[in-house]
Amino acid sequence: MSARRLPGKPLLKINGKSIIARVFNKAKSCKIGKVIVATEDKIIANEIKKNRGTAILTSKKHNSGTDRIWEAFQKIKNSKIKYIINLQGDEPLIDINDIRNLNQIARKNKFDIATLAIKLKSKKILNNKNIVKVVTKEKISFRKPQKAINFHRISKKKYKNFYQHIGIYQYSVPALKKFFNLKRTLNEKKLRLEQLRALDNKIPIHVILAKKNVIGVDTRQDYIELKKILEYKA
Repeated sequence: MSARRLPGKPLLKINGKSIIARVFNKAKSCKIGKVIVATEDKIIANEIKKNRGTAILTSKKHNSGTDRIWEAFQKIKNSKIKYIINLQGDEPLIDINDIRNLNQIARKNKFDIATLAIKLKSKKILNNKNIVKVVTKEKISFRKPQKAINFHRISKKKYKNFYQHIGIYQYSVPALKKFFNLKRTLNEKKLRLEQLRALDNKIPIHVILAKKNVIGVDTRQDYIELKKILEYKA
């Protein structure tokens, strides 16, 4: 899907390397499985190919990244694949160990859908609509995931188990197929949060606690902050 707030963000460069190339390399470093970039944009696909990667062009009509992933999966035609991880193309700071932990726990427990979250560090986050929050049934820990009750952009209600959501998902193939075949729900449309389609249709999403936070690039200010971090590390 095209970025509404910061057009072309996956191709923005930091120290000469695009954001999408950084995410691609981070995914490869996990060494979990084959890494494929699903995109509607030929320029992004070519950027991945320049970095010796595989990209699959998909329809421009998808309403969510999850729908796009299902199309890409259909084109792969590999019946041996049991789980698929969806990484966001604008989060190059996501931690390799957090990705591996998500994969291991989700597989061990045979979760339909699993995702990551981190403890809220600031009250300012609660009123930031660009940072998604998740409510869980019970308190989560590094080895004790919990079911998500709801996801919010802004919530006036106080919750006991409220976390900052990190936009990575691991799906079992049957759950991904079921999600794709469901109609978009009113909650999903209203909040522009695809994961609500799953919750509204009783597909459980288990939340695993991450050790490190990430910065998603939704605005120009996000990009500036990300540049500061990565240029400092360089």
